[in-house]
Amino acid sequence: MGPFYCQENEMFAPEMKQLQRHILLFGAFLMAAVAISAQPAGQRPSPRLAPTSPTVQDTLKKNKVDVDHADVFEYIQRKDTVFQKLNGNVELRQDSVYMYCDTAVIKNNTHVTANGKVIIQQGDSTSVFADSAMYDGILRIAELYGDVVLVNGEQKLFTDRLTYDLTQKLATYSNGATLTLDSTQLTSKRGYYYVQERQIYFKDSVIVVNPEFHLRSDTLGFNTETEVVSFLGPTLISSDSTRIYTEDGYYDTKNNLAAFTRNAQFQKGEQEATADTIRYDGGRSLYSLEGNARFEEGERRATADFIRYDEANDKTFLSGNARYQDEKQDIVADEITYDAKKETYSTRGRSVISDPPQILLADQVDYNEEKGLGIALGNVIWRDTSAELTIVCEAAEYDRKTDYLKASGGRDGRPLLITTIEGDSLFMVSDTLLAIREDSVASDSARQLIAYYDVRIYKSDMQAVCDSLSYKSSDSTFYFFPLRQNPIVWSDTSQFTADTVMMLLADDKIDKIFMRNNGFIVNSPDELFFNQVKGKNVTAFFEENELRRMAVVGNAESVYYARDEGGGYVGVNKTVCSEMLLYFGDNQVDQIKFFTEPRAEMKPMKQADHEALRMAGFFWEKIRRPMSLADLFDPGKAPPSPASAGRGRPAEEQAPPVEGASDPAAIPVSTEPAGETEKE
Repeated sequence: MGPFYCQENEMFAPEMKQLQRHILLFGAFLMAAVAISAQPAGQRPSPRLAPTSPTVQDTLKKNKVDVDHADVFEYIQRKDTVFQKLNGNVELRQDSVYMYCDTAVIKNNTHVTANGKVIIQQGDSTSVFADSAMYDGILRIAELYGDVVLVNGEQKLFTDRLTYDLTQKLATYSNGATLTLDSTQLTSKRGYYYVQERQIYFKDSVIVVNPEFHLRSDTLGFNTETEVVSFLGPTLISSDSTRIYTEDGYYDTKNNLAAFTRNAQFQKGEQEATADTIRYDGGRSLYSLEGNARFEEGERRATADFIRYDEANDKTFLSGNARYQDEKQDIVADEITYDAKKETYSTRGRSVISDPPQILLADQVDYNEEKGLGIALGNVIWRDTSAELTIVCEAAEYDRKTDYLKASGGRDGRPLLITTIEGDSLFMVSDTLLAIREDSVASDSARQLIAYYDVRIYKSDMQAVCDSLSYKSSDSTFYFFPLRQNPIVWSDTSQFTADTVMMLLADDKIDKIFMRNNGFIVNSPDELFFNQVKGKNVTAFFEENELRRMAVVGNAESVYYARDEGGGYVGVNKTVCSEMLLYFGDNQVDQIKFFTEPRAEMKPMKQADHEALRMAGFFWEKIRRPMSLADLFDPGKAPPSPASAGRGRPAEEQAPPVEGASDPAAIPVSTEPAGETEKE
């Protein structure tokens, strides 16, 4: 009997236990019924105290917690309150909500107090584990205590006290909790977990730990399905050397995308950035700063309406009121692109590049830092503040390392140079302008200018034209060179020509003009008669911008028209000698000194052949002389064609014969006796 009974007991153990539960349950109800019926009529509960109201009964029935299983069942009624005590493998149910525990007490079929290995399940994916729980079946709210764990899919929430609203599927806690999802762990003191939406809101001392980053926040939202973190208060994110602060925005941890939208700040090593909005694309290593954007790294600083930094390629793009500064330069433009790896930058829109003492303005600039070469295009203005030089052109090539600049294009296709001499502007145009540093001079501000082809200069008291020109700021000297035509310099009523002309400045004033080889000076206060000086080499001396002396060395010749104090012509003197020295006053010849066997001939005005007195190579250039800034760009003042090129203009373009010169009565003759010409 013993072995057989044990075997039969093991075989039918589940059925026996089920039968035992039914017997116990039936016995409890039977004992309660007997106890109630045994009471005297006057001691029986009033029917009015029983939940006989249809509304109350319907409510209790609707919110009833059903008992599916308990090893031990005890039923107790105290007045109008019914208690069910369940012990051992307790299984309860309310609609789709299931509860499991070691022991439970159910009050009026709706309120449950559960203890020991409590499990609440709702649906297929949500489970809550706890040491104990209190469940309100009417409100469908569970209060869980102890080691509480809420499991929803792959995420788990750990706390010691949790309130779970099964109707709203909302879990809340206020004593601290930890959420885990894959390799991410989040903790906070308070939280709200909307299970159905898989959205959690964390408040107070929020900390997120992930292999890629650490996060601290005041208020945080997290969607466990999309794995998107919402920043709802002051938040600090740290990752290796990177720190990000924000008070609003989101971070998509799955796709490594983020947007920080209030008081956003970024820091990585020496890099610091702020903006209205900072966006991060971790997959492409892109940082975007939007609105009042600012980026700093050491001596580098960038500001713009929008900044994008490509960390992988080390490229920075600035747009809208863009400005970039470093220890060498300050760049302002509509758009700036900087490639740190290639050491290149480009600007678009009106650009200002300050690289003291140089300033460059253009519509766009492309520059290679490693090579030191740049190209500026569109309404280019280049200034050298130390040398007080300005170049205006359409295109410029420049080398920042050597201070080299090549300018071309501009107004009517010609670049313009502007400088200041004794407070007066000097303008110069040519087909091409070059500005280079003088390497032989110690000063960094020493600069040489080179202009070539159809060079024209205008200053209120001095003008010049030549085929090419060089100017050195170290010695303040202009060098005028010939090609198709010898250079010409005008100062007031005097015209200077030679194979090569040099003009020396002193204190920003014309000090000397050197004419080397075939020097020829023509002076005429009225353009009726022309004083002429010719020699191998000629030097003109100026004081206060007026011609005072002129030294002629080698094969000297002169034609000088003497005048009286009233301005009338006295006579004309032609002299040939080896050297001569002329003195001027009010831009007129006062006297001449002749050296080494001078041969002179003086004739009265009415007896002189004024046409024959014009020396070989004589010309009085009026067509090409620039008399205004506009003349520098006038095509009509271009040099002669190669077919007509020479030292002077063709005969038909030279100064016309003196009107009435063939009629002696027409010549303005002085009434004073002819003065003597000084000779030595």
